[in-house]
Order: sequence, then structure tokens, then C-alpha cells
Amino acid sequence: MQFLEKAASAYYAGTPIISDEEFDALSSEYGYDSVGHKITDGVSHRFRMYSLQKYFSLEDAGALVPEYISSPKLDGAAVSILYVSGQYAMGLTRGDGKMGRDITDKLAHLVPDAIGLDGIVQITGEVVAPAHIPNARNYASGALNLKDMSEFIERDIRFIAYDIVPTPFDYWTNSLVALTGLGFTTVLDVPEGLYPTDGIVYRINDNAKFADLGYTAHHPRGAFALKEVKSGVVTKLLDVDWQVGKSGVVSPVAILEPVQVGDATVSRATLHNIEYIRSLDLELGCNVEVIRSGEIIPRIVRRV
Repeated sequence: MQFLEKAASAYYAGTPIISDEEFDALSSEYGYDSVGHKITDGVSHRFRMYSLQKYFSLEDAGALVPEYISSPKLDGAAVSILYVSGQYAMGLTRGDGKMGRDITDKLAHLVPDAIGLDGIVQITGEVVAPAHIPNARNYASGALNLKDMSEFIERDIRFIAYDIVPTPFDYWTNSLVALTGLGFTTVLDVPEGLYPTDGIVYRINDNAKFADLGYTAHHPRGAFALKEVKSGVVTKLLDVDWQVGKSGVVSPVAILEPVQVGDATVSRATLHNIEYIRSLDLELGCNVEVIRSGEIIPRIVRRV
């Protein structure tokens, strides 16, 4: 758990130490369900920023799927923007969803100074960089940690809105149309492929029904994320390292010719046990397909 806390903190700071897929896999295996990283000297969000329940197939998501509206799950840094009497007042990083780090000065360069709404409203969204930039997510989230404001302003990043609370509109899509009219770019406006994504978000369009469904300790019940399962990459099996765990169980780990899978270089992959090796008919020097899906850490799925 200590390692996952460290990994979560590094992720939200824009300097991840493991991939998203590896973090998801370890979180699932060890029951880690904390969201964000703990902020002890931050500022409270006006309205809590919940995370989304993750699924890897629509069948797992339940029977309400036809009632949901889909939008791209942008891969950047989530933030909240606060407006008071129509004036931009504060910007926060997501943090742990309850409190975030104050980045008001930075986000002032990405959002409108004033909007035509009364009262206090919180607009949530993602700070993203164009998909053509290497490690675009780290590039965007890392910008929020820059101390040099001139360097921040030079970064090619944007704020993309995906919700506003409270909202006077009956439907979520109407809320986003209103945000567009107020000068924001929303997730429904973004051209496909312009910014990196790591799945699809499904949300009930009816705001009243969304509110009635409520929340778990961490997630809204009226929305979820369908995560992408990435395809494999072919490389060569160089060796097998037999490791003895604390329980005394011996497990094989494949030593691979280093290969780029997504945004990470993979040189090792799990092989589970000797029967798994036999079932794939593996031998040293053969070509193999390696995957890093959201459900598992790097592993070999077949001999090529």
C-alpha cells in the first residue's frame, strides 16, 4: 500500500513512476481504492471531484448503458475552476478530490476571466496537451508544477471542460452547450485524435436522474469510464528468470528484448507458471506478443 500511495502521489504530480495500466492492475490486486493523493496544505474544492468507476467492457457496466451519453476520456490533469458572481476566483488541482493545490495564477491563462453566471459555480475539466507531443499527459500535468510562469505560458496546453455544478439545466449535454457559449471548449467539442485519450466516459444525460443515483464513497453511480485495452507488441524472448516469492512459490519472469509498449519500455513480463509456458509453446529466442492492458501488468500472451 505504501508503494501505491507513492505511485499515486507521483502520478498526480505529473512524474509517474509506473504506467497507468500497472497502477490499475496493482490497485485491483491489492484492493487499493484511494483517489488522488492526500493534500495536507491545500484548498477545499467547492464541490468534491469524484473519480469514475472503471470497466473494461460494456457488459460489466450494467443495463443502464443505453441511457448514457459518451464522451472521450481525456488523458491529462484534472482541475477545478471556481467562479464567483461571474468572475474567475480560483483554480485547483484535483488532489484527492476533496482538496487540491492552488494553481489559480496558472489556470488564469487558460480560462475566461469572466462568465455570465451569477452565484458560485465550479467548472471541472482536464488540462491537456496535443497528442503529437511525446508523453503528452506528463507534459500537461507537469506544467502545473512549474515555478517559472513564463515557461508555463509557453507550454502548448488547453483546458477542456466536462462539467459544471450546480447546473440549472435538465440535461448534461445542455450544460456543456452552455459552457461552449461561455467561452470554454468542452469534451463534446474536441476533434477526435487532437488530444490523448485513455478510454470513453459514459454519463447519464438526465441531470436529475444522475443526482438521484448518488455516489459511492469514491464514484458517482451515474457515470463510469470504459478503459481501453491496448494491443500487444512483438519482441523476442531472451531468457527466463525464476523467482522465489516470500511464500516459497517459484514463478517465471520473461526477460525480453526491450520494446516500446504504449508510453513505456518493457523488458520483463510475467509468465505465471511452467504450465503457462508450455501452453504457449515458448522457447528461448522465439518471438512473442506482449501486452499491457488495464487489467494486468506486462505479460506474454502468445508465441508469434
